[in-house]
Amino acid sequence: MAAASISVDLAALGAAAKAAAKRLAFTSTEVKNRALEGIAQGLLQHENAILKANAQDYAASKAEGLSEAMLDRLLLNHQRLEGMARDVLSVAALPDPVGEFIEMRTMPNGMQVGRVRVPLGVIGAIFESRPNVTVDIAALCLKSGNAAILRGGKQALHSNAALVQVVQDACRSAGLPEGTVQFVANPDRALVGQMLRMKDTIDLLVPRGGADLIRYV
Repeated sequence: MAAASISVDLAALGAAAKAAAKRLAFTSTEVKNRALEGIAQGLLQHENAILKANAQDYAASKAEGLSEAMLDRLLLNHQRLEGMARDVLSVAALPDPVGEFIEMRTMPNGMQVGRVRVPLGVIGAIFESRPNVTVDIAALCLKSGNAAILRGGKQALHSNAALVQVVQDACRSAGLPEGTVQFVANPDRALVGQMLRMKDTIDLLVPRGGADLIRYV
């Protein structure tokens, strides 16, 4: 993929996420939880499609000589999808952090002063080939009222695409704005550098992976 087209693609993802973040900041707990519950249901309803995509990634990675430990991290099955669904429901059950007042204190003149939790905006996440992380990050971002741009490892490309489709469908059904969860569907490493330069769009970028990835970011 040419550098110019990479920039255009990421710019479009970023613009959609930024627009969604403005609405997400004021989205009710009920709507966010409805989306999370939809994700949990969708993971099991679309199990066949997800596992088929995962089998494609697994076979390709095994042929490339990926270690047994890494193959195990990549593998999805019914039990792991059930676990992912439970984790999403656990996030839904958490108190909504948005609007929570913390560190309140009373000044000598009687005025109360404190801090209030608000969404960050757009969170970019760069992570390696564990498909469950895709859903984990999406769920945490949704609960906290943030839009997300997800860039996973190339070994889990098809798995992540199937999982993000479930997430996006659930968000749409719950009435969340388009662009709430975006997926970088091209594994080109140049995209990581592009994301690191998107300071006007991405408010926080989180690397989740090995020491080399963290140092690079």
